[in-house]
Amino acid sequence: MKVSIVGAGNVGATAAQRMYALELAREVVLVDVVPGLAYGKALDMQQAAPLIESDCRITGATSFDATAGSDIVVITAGLARKAGMSRDDLLARNAQTVRDVARQIVARSPNAILITVSNPVDEMTWVTLRASGLDRRRVIGMSGVLDSTRLRSFIAQELHAGVEDVDALVVGSHGDAMVPLVRYASVAGIPVAHLLPPERIAAIVERTRNAGSEIIDLLKTSSAYYAPAAAITAMVESIIRDKRRILPCATLLQGEYGLRDVVLGVPAKLGRDGIEEIVEIELLEEERMALKRSAQVVRDNIARLPE
Repeated sequence: MKVSIVGAGNVGATAAQRMYALELAREVVLVDVVPGLAYGKALDMQQAAPLIESDCRITGATSFDATAGSDIVVITAGLARKAGMSRDDLLARNAQTVRDVARQIVARSPNAILITVSNPVDEMTWVTLRASGLDRRRVIGMSGVLDSTRLRSFIAQELHAGVEDVDALVVGSHGDAMVPLVRYASVAGIPVAHLLPPERIAAIVERTRNAGSEIIDLLKTSSAYYAPAAAITAMVESIIRDKRRILPCATLLQGEYGLRDVVLGVPAKLGRDGIEEIVEIELLEEERMALKRSAQVVRDNIARLPE
């Protein structure tokens, strides 16, 4: 399969390198409007091929023509969040970029599955859907995958446990209104509530909400990219290899969880055709209300989007 990544910044380039090293596709295309940027990064990765033993072809380009015939396209283009900025601060600027990218991509790869990463990701997934005209199963936002892996890593650190034994789920929007479902978190099948006191769980949840800002405050001039790239790669791998992993992704809801016409992060089964099933889990009333509040935040932002 062919995977294209639009945006050769830290997130896009790191995701490309991971996919290239794992040989997830026969071809990875990295596209960026900045002259030489995608070419240089792709060339650097290609020269590592003998050491990482990858026969995947990786190329850089400035033209969308290089993406023609893609099976999956990852959209990371747009401004990255910097110190003092919220994800919502990027709304109008990135909406125009993502809208233009989606149209360019679909014109060349009408059968592609699109994965939106640009922030604010729930709203940008909505923009991608509207601009592309694709079925909702083929337009997926990377939100809860990242938030959930952050929650899992913090739980593992707190308990000094192996990360592979930790399961956790974050739904809702990718931002302050995210909904970490700690009731479902477990370590080797043991509920986290049996292993940690409430105050420690609350602290971990709060750190998860602020995980992106914590990294920005430390890096000063850029935002996170290693964990986002890993989240993107997990989604792409599940689709390409038809693994049908259940991952929390931003998707258009049409009645699921009692919500309609809004993009929000919920558990979804990812396979060869994109979203094969939206998994509805039982929520307590307080969790359902939190999810509705999260949906309203996204709705309010969508209402602010320029036509």
